Order: sequence, then structure tokens, then C-alpha cells
Amino acid sequence: MKVVIVGGVAGGATAAARIRRLDEAAEIIVFERSGYVSYANCGLPYYIGGVIADSEELTLQTPESFYSRFRVAMKVRHEVTGIHPERKTVSVKNLETGEEFEEGYDKLILSPGAKPTQPRLPGTGISKLFTLRTVEDTLRIKEHIDRHHPKSAILAGGGFIGLELAENLRELGMEVAIVQRPKQLMSPFDADMAAMIHGEMRRHGVRLVLGQTVEGFAEKGGGVDVLLKDNAPLHADMVVLAIGVTPDTALAKEAGLELGIKDSIVVNSRMETSVPDIYAAGDAVQVKHSVTGQDVLLSLAGPANKQGRIIADNICGGDSRYAGSQGSSVIKVFDMTAAVTGINETHGRKAGLDVDTVILSPMSHAGYYPGGRVMTMKVVFEKGTYRLLGAQIVGYEGVDKRIDVLATAIHAGMKATELKDLDLAYAPPYSSAKDPVNMAGFMIDNIAGGILKQWHLEDVDALPRDGSVTLLDARTAGEYARGHIRGFRNIPVDELRERLAEIEKGKPVYVICQSGLRSYIACRILEGQGYEAYNFSGGFRFYDAVRNDRRLVESAADCGMDILHNAECCPK
Repeated sequence: MKVVIVGGVAGGATAAARIRRLDEAAEIIVFERSGYVSYANCGLPYYIGGVIADSEELTLQTPESFYSRFRVAMKVRHEVTGIHPERKTVSVKNLETGEEFEEGYDKLILSPGAKPTQPRLPGTGISKLFTLRTVEDTLRIKEHIDRHHPKSAILAGGGFIGLELAENLRELGMEVAIVQRPKQLMSPFDADMAAMIHGEMRRHGVRLVLGQTVEGFAEKGGGVDVLLKDNAPLHADMVVLAIGVTPDTALAKEAGLELGIKDSIVVNSRMETSVPDIYAAGDAVQVKHSVTGQDVLLSLAGPANKQGRIIADNICGGDSRYAGSQGSSVIKVFDMTAAVTGINETHGRKAGLDVDTVILSPMSHAGYYPGGRVMTMKVVFEKGTYRLLGAQIVGYEGVDKRIDVLATAIHAGMKATELKDLDLAYAPPYSSAKDPVNMAGFMIDNIAGGILKQWHLEDVDALPRDGSVTLLDARTAGEYARGHIRGFRNIPVDELRERLAEIEKGKPVYVICQSGLRSYIACRILEGQGYEAYNFSGGFRFYDAVRNDRRLVESAADCGMDILHNAECCPK
């Protein structure tokens, strides 16, 4: 059996190694257009920032090491220029010698990945405008920084690569701004959770210019102007396009393979394309979202590796199936960690699901053990069925642990109420006896049992201020004095039983506190005395972070000034 693989890195290299482990006699050839067959995409920004000091650390395998261990012919700097399913061959060009030839196959695996999205805008070809996707891209950016010592950079796009690169450029001492059309960074997160990511970026001096449309680029004054629609241009010494990726599927399209979203390759659960004996994996393929069942594109390393392994199993006579992508991911944002799994509230509603959420702010470990930090968790579930749909966490220590527990629970089909039953490891330096995941389960179980009724951030402005409802802030007098929501009166929870006469019966009571715990206790007191009480999901700390972020986003969008020197709109 002869297997030809187009593209290395995650999907292609994994498939090649797995095929060899299953079939010692197979002939395996990998054609890789770049000079690197297996490298750590996710580490590229950290090499630019100097966290990874040696560029060779980015290379997981070389053609020589791969051949030595697996006897796989790794042909780097070889570009496949055509696929001919009718005669089961591919056309190949040696990019170093210019030689062109055809290579036959019994089985063909496509792992071309995705390429940086290149908008059709004026000025995209100028020398100080970069993209970041490959090792070669990384080396170009690194060389430019080392040689020219730019003092400022604008990043067009605020996804994973944009945030990681922003952090690393700031660590090099550069002034950094992120500009993009959406009004929030990191679309896998809901806007309210993204607000805390925004806050961390601003605290470290990254300027956010959100809600702005880039219309082009121009060389000016030794640097680059980023031209904005209906606003003054931004100027920096260099610009990096990080607005997303597009499946690199021109070959598949020319060969007549069925294509889906953004011309991605359509595959079945065995990773088979519409053409016999051709498989595909990685960022170039369309997959099913395991929560919604909808077709999606998810550019993540974990799924690509799994898909490569599944293809190898099936080529070698097995019957492995891809269960779909859940979108679990985690990112370092300066001192914080942000993580997500499943779908968020916004995507759930767009998918037609009747969703509800709980928001809580537990400590990373036992409060009496030194060093604990608050994390904010948002858990998304389906009303009525309590099917667990997704989760987002922003915090410090322990975020990655909790998101992985929640990801596992979603994959296992657990109900959100069952989170309370998970038997999770506890010791004071690592957790609390009631782990944050358990706490989310307790809250959702209370909702299911009618013990907890909530009101949410989107309800704040709609609450009547005409006296038809009671608006109650259960924090201390000092906390209330430092800031509160208009119309809310203050009765600290510890004084509530003695001051019930101040709250008129027969009116719903909407309660808030700093994190949601004291207001929940207040609600239970009120319910026990015959009141109808609703607890605010998230607490005043959460409300205040989102409110401040929205104010800063709007002011930055309207300022029309050079964002790299506009501390009033985008303070550190």
C-alpha cells in the first residue's frame, strides 16, 4: 500500500506516524510546501517574544528524524500542484530545483491546513505588513524586529494569535494596539466574559480599537498607516494581519471534491472525502460541532491530531470515527488564563437553543490557604433538559483544570445538575471542599428545584424604577458607597431579617451583592418570609467590569485619534 500525504504538521505528520505503527510495509510519502514538516504552530508568538529562545525548539521533527524513526519519506519544499483522482496521482513541484513530476498513490491524505485570511484591501503587499502562520512567517517577523527595533505595532484581529502576539510584543517593550471590526476580542467567549480579557489587555498597556473597519494600509513616515472607515488612520512601525484563517483548499476544489463552509473540505465521520481513497484532516476540513450538530470550522491542534490518527486507522483496515469538535481551548493573557469549551450563550441562542446560564466567582483554592485568586465561571445549559452546553472561565490558577473537567462532562453527556455529584480532588493548595465545578452544579440544581430564581445583566436597564419592584443591594454600606446600580437601595444581608419591614410585600425583589453569594442568602431569607426574590447572576463585581469595558470600547471607537498615544480613551 502506498500512501501520499499532502501537508505535514498536526494532521499529516500524525497520520504518517500512526500508519507506520499499524503497517510496517506501507510506503508513505509526505509532501510539505514549507521547509518544516512538523512544528509547533502554537509556540510561534512565544519565539517572537523570546520566551522560546531557540528556533529549533519549534521543530518537533525534521525530515531526517522522521525517516530515522518511522521510515517515512518527508519531502519538504515540495508543493503538490494538482490532484488527479481518475488516475490516482498528484502533480508535484520541487520548489528548490523546479523539477515537476507525478506521484501515484493508493490512498491520499490531504492536510493542507489553512492560510491567513488576506483581505482585498489597498496596501496589503507593503513590506512592513506581516502575517503569522508558519515558521517562515515567524522568522521574518523576528528578523525584522531584531534588525529594525520597531517601537510600535498594530495587530489587525483579536483572536488567539492576535492576543498571544500582543502579549509577546509588549514584553519586548513595544507599544501595541489591536484593531478589528467586532466590538469584542475572542469570539468563542460571550461579550460579558470577554470584558475581563479586555481589562487584562488594557492593564498591560495594549490599546484596543474595537468596532472599527480597516479599509487599507499605506506606507508613511517610515511606518504603516492603518486606514479606518469613518475615522482617522492609526500609525505604527509595523502591522501584523491576524484576522483569521481560510481553508487552503484550492487543490481540492480543482479536483472536484465536495466543499462546504468557506470552501472547506466536506468529510464524513471516517474523515473520507467525497472522492474514494482520498481523506482529509485539520484546519481545511468541515466538521460537526459535537454540542449543536451543526457544520463548523474549528482551527485547533487537538482535533487535527485526532483526525490524522482516525484516518490512519481507517486506511489500515480499522473503523475509527470522529465524534465532532467541541472547541475546547485555553489561552494565556498576560497574568490571566482564559478558557472555553462547548458553545457560549450567544452561539446557543443563534443555534435556536433555549439556554440559561449561571455565573459565579469562586476562589481558585481554599480561601484560608494563602495565594487564592478569584476566577469567573459562566456555565451554559439548556432550559428544561439541563443539558450541559458549554462553559467559559477567566481567572488565574486552576482555570485549565476546571475547563477540562467541564469539557469531559459535556463529552460524557452529563446534565448540568450532575456537576454537583462529581468527586473531585481536594487539598487546600489546589481546591476547596466544594470545588468551583461542584458549585456551578449546586446553583443549577437550585434552579431546577425552584430554589434559585435569577436575573441577568441584560435585565439591568429594563428593571422598572417606578416602585413596582424592590431593587435591593445586599452588600455592606461601604461597598455600596463605592459604587452601585441606579435605583438600588442598600440593606446589608446581615441586617436583612431585622429590617424586613422596610421592604414592601407583594412586590418582586431583585437582589445583588458583590459576587452573588450574599444576595442568594438574602433571597432565601426573603423567600422564607413570603417574598418573591430574584438573585443577580454574577454579582456587582461582574456587572462593573462589563459596564466599564463597554464604556471604554465605545469611547475608543469614537476617539478618532492615534490610539498608540491616546491614554484617555485606552488607559493602561
